[in-house]
Amino acid sequence: MGSPLTASGVILDSLSDGVYVCDRDRRIVYWSKSAERITGWASEDVVGRRCLDDVLCHVDKDNHKLCGEEFCPLHRSMITGTASTVPLIVFAQGKDGTRIPMQVAVSPIRDQAGEVIGGVETFREMSVVLADLKRAERIQALSLEHDLPEDARVRFSTFYTPHDIVGGDFYAIRRLDADQYGFVLADVMGHGVAAALHTMHLSSLWERDCHLLIHPAEFAAAINNDLAKVVKDESFATAICGVIDAKQRILRFASAGGPPVLVVHPAGTVETLESPGFPFGMVDDASYDAVTAQLAPEDSLLLFSDGAVEIHNANGEMLGVEGLVRVLKTLGYPESGINIGAVEEELLRFSNAIRLEDDLTFLEARFR
Repeated sequence: MGSPLTASGVILDSLSDGVYVCDRDRRIVYWSKSAERITGWASEDVVGRRCLDDVLCHVDKDNHKLCGEEFCPLHRSMITGTASTVPLIVFAQGKDGTRIPMQVAVSPIRDQAGEVIGGVETFREMSVVLADLKRAERIQALSLEHDLPEDARVRFSTFYTPHDIVGGDFYAIRRLDADQYGFVLADVMGHGVAAALHTMHLSSLWERDCHLLIHPAEFAAAINNDLAKVVKDESFATAICGVIDAKQRILRFASAGGPPVLVVHPAGTVETLESPGFPFGMVDDASYDAVTAQLAPEDSLLLFSDGAVEIHNANGEMLGVEGLVRVLKTLGYPESGINIGAVEEELLRFSNAIRLEDDLTFLEARFR
């Protein structure tokens, strides 16, 4: 009698999607005919080997190696006991050495007692879809201001990891005059292609209204009124927008339902600054209040999108702002700066999800 993990092999061999099955030690026990066709790896090449051995060499869209621990979707599925709910984009190494873009779904396999005894991954080749998404990514990149202002008094940094090839976070920083810099960090509702299209709209509004950031509450009201005309019965985006005076080290900002702004002192102590405000597009003619803060030499300002804090563990507890601060301090912030890859790994380690479920953006200003 065959292994309970391979008993359905005849049925799985008939699927057009590739399928492979691993035991808890991540040793491959089944490799379907379509898996052979898509990757070029024959069953005898891979069965009996661990999926983290130097065979498939999976990487994700951000070039993270997936054959370690935290970033591997199949491993995450087995340790969390949950299945993926949306396709994941993964790049596998074919037998000929080429990279194969694939849409992947993963799920744990349980025995009759409910114990996880392995995991199953299904995948399909997606070169045509990926080509279209890459075009969309290049177009969206034009709307994000990657050329950060240079100033001896303050250093700006941005870190952006979309959930998909394209994302729903929008950020921009621009010099308004000799001393003042306007900024916005917005998190559009949802993610993926639809949210990415909305960021293009936000980009056009930024170009039109960024001069208003001298008075952040006016900028927020103008953006909201425009978006409220086109968005009905739902919020459009949470956001933080404001202006930094590099000469006087003054921050003025308004919030549209976004996370707080963190003021990080050189010794590592952290203050949170908050301002109430409706998310953009929720109600017509919403009013916003600006908050002003005086900063000290060598202070840092840290802004982030909801994806950095709205992360839940197996007990349903949300990471929240305090949890994010703990993560950053564990990684040596502020002395060592932000290592976005290490931050992602720590957030995923806290999470009970297959992968981080939202776009992740940080915007930092360090006075010097």
